[in-house]
Amino acid sequence: MPELPEVETVRRGLTPVLEGARLSRVRINRPDLRFPFPDHFVDRLEGAVVLRIDRRAKYLLAPLSTGDTWITHLGMTGRFTLDGMQLGEFEEPAPIAGKHEHFSACAIRNDVATRIGYADARRFGFMGLIATASVGLHPWFAGLGPEPLGNGFSGAHLAEAFDGKKQNIKVSLLDQRIVSGLGNIYVCEALYRARISPLSAAGSISKARLERLATEVRNVLNDAIEAGGSTLKDFANVEGGQGYFQHRFDVYGREGQACRTDNCKGTVARIVQGGRSTFYCPVCQKT
Repeated sequence: MPELPEVETVRRGLTPVLEGARLSRVRINRPDLRFPFPDHFVDRLEGAVVLRIDRRAKYLLAPLSTGDTWITHLGMTGRFTLDGMQLGEFEEPAPIAGKHEHFSACAIRNDVATRIGYADARRFGFMGLIATASVGLHPWFAGLGPEPLGNGFSGAHLAEAFDGKKQNIKVSLLDQRIVSGLGNIYVCEALYRARISPLSAAGSISKARLERLATEVRNVLNDAIEAGGSTLKDFANVEGGQGYFQHRFDVYGREGQACRTDNCKGTVARIVQGGRSTFYCPVCQKT
């Protein structure tokens, strides 16, 4: 599933085309993805101007001139594509390209038209339309913790959230109520960089180590965004290209390989926590 860096990569790819663009020739080819499309979805998007493209956790948010915000979650295999087109080229709604593309539209910005497609082979993604003034109150967003790249995320925040918590630090960091947008890959990588064992009880970790962890969370996310995210199987950016951060993983997916820490004789191990694979070095990641 795309995690924060992948969703941020998509946001940055969509912004130059969609920000300030008027949507036209909107089309869907099925009534639902993971959830049904909103009532009158096509009519409510048609003619709307996209004010900007935001990201909250793993969601893309596009506030519209109509007072609604268009929400997209990519699920596991969702991807947007952008194709240039001539104004007036399609008198009918923008054509659907391929059996897995379920949404298309034309975005017109500064007299330049771009065809937008959304494909999702497994259909675990979804789209919504929410009144912009009430987005923060919607169940998708109301319980989310601070953004890990925002000012509200710090070692002090983690210390408060983890106070007395016996659950292991790995699963705790995946709790979107504590910090939003973190996923399995980047939690493994951040814990390795901070030299914290994923088996440690969250409430047992000192404030100093949590401050280092917060710093490494930000570092690994920024490094991944700079590399265009990670492509393990399905992720592609809006130009169809892959991310490259998977080539820089220190522990994720490296079970049985040597630890990359200088002078460490450890071997990367894999365990299962909360139903997810955890990769770590038992030698240099101490409880």
